[in-house]
Amino acid sequence: MNFRHLNRVVLTLLAAWLAVQLCLWWRTPIPWMLGPLLVTAVASVMGAPTRSATPLRNAGQWVIGAALGLYFTPQVGALVVSLWWAIALAVVWALAMGALFGGWLQRQHAVDFEHLPPGAGRATCYFSSAIGGASEMTLLAERHGARTDLVAASHSVRLVIVVLSVPFAMQWVQSHWGLAVDTRLLSGAGPVNGLGLLGLALATAAGALVMASFKRANPWFMGALLSSMGLTLCGVEWSTIPTFLSNAAQMVIGVSLGVRFRREFVHTAPRWLLSVGLGTVGMLVLSGVFGQCLAWATGLQAATLILGTAPGGIAEMAITAKVLQLGVPVVTAFQVCRLVAVLMLVGPMFDWLGQRPKAA
Repeated sequence: MNFRHLNRVVLTLLAAWLAVQLCLWWRTPIPWMLGPLLVTAVASVMGAPTRSATPLRNAGQWVIGAALGLYFTPQVGALVVSLWWAIALAVVWALAMGALFGGWLQRQHAVDFEHLPPGAGRATCYFSSAIGGASEMTLLAERHGARTDLVAASHSVRLVIVVLSVPFAMQWVQSHWGLAVDTRLLSGAGPVNGLGLLGLALATAAGALVMASFKRANPWFMGALLSSMGLTLCGVEWSTIPTFLSNAAQMVIGVSLGVRFRREFVHTAPRWLLSVGLGTVGMLVLSGVFGQCLAWATGLQAATLILGTAPGGIAEMAITAKVLQLGVPVVTAFQVCRLVAVLMLVGPMFDWLGQRPKAA
């Protein structure tokens, strides 16, 4: 990393920290992530030379993954396992909703893709609509000759809309009607312990490195999560994660989301971005209804199931659940299982559904 790049990273982090202070003053939900995301996205679109350091982003995912794993006590693990049928339904729902969204995008933009090679238009719409795995969907789209710029933009727009709308909606509901905290789903870890925190850091880092060596998706998040989860399920509770580390992790994750947006982003197929935005809002509404139905069927809090089925990212939805104390392990389990299913099944489903016709 050269001095110029380092300087831009530092200035971006400073702007992010100032945005956090403003959000704390305004009492916005998850201020340590939303503030940095918004200020970085706006600055990037206006042409400011914002930068996110990959090592910091990885460290942020590492900390959040380790913190979320601490919620999976043996009792919580048994509860999550008993919800296998609800998780399976949520996976089917997400795959079906993504496929329907892709079909809608294709109908809306069939004319726009007439100049592309055969099948490229459908591939663009299909992989743009998958719920989760943004980088993996972009790679799959590239293999099928799709417009990867539109695929990447679609996932960025979807993620930002969900991250901005869901926490505010949850906070509004909490302030007007209240959201009861399910004490069964709170973290089982005790106070911060120096040696215990060091052991947890080493164990979760090892898990992340193993995942990275196998080139798995989100290795620093998933590896840390699985390692921390495994320890907690076995009754090992070495230490909790200090609040300042969790806050710093949220900040760098917010920055990493915001820098995806550049000045040229808003000039790239604005009609396409509008369609993606409208479709995302529609998926949010449908997912909210589906979450309510699952809550009725399982007896769990509706807010927890809505977060678990929301078309956002694992870390972002789990952070929202963590800050608002809305059932982190259930939300995490739903989101993780959905991501795994998307990564494994979306590609084969593309072939099975026959979405590679002779004409786009």
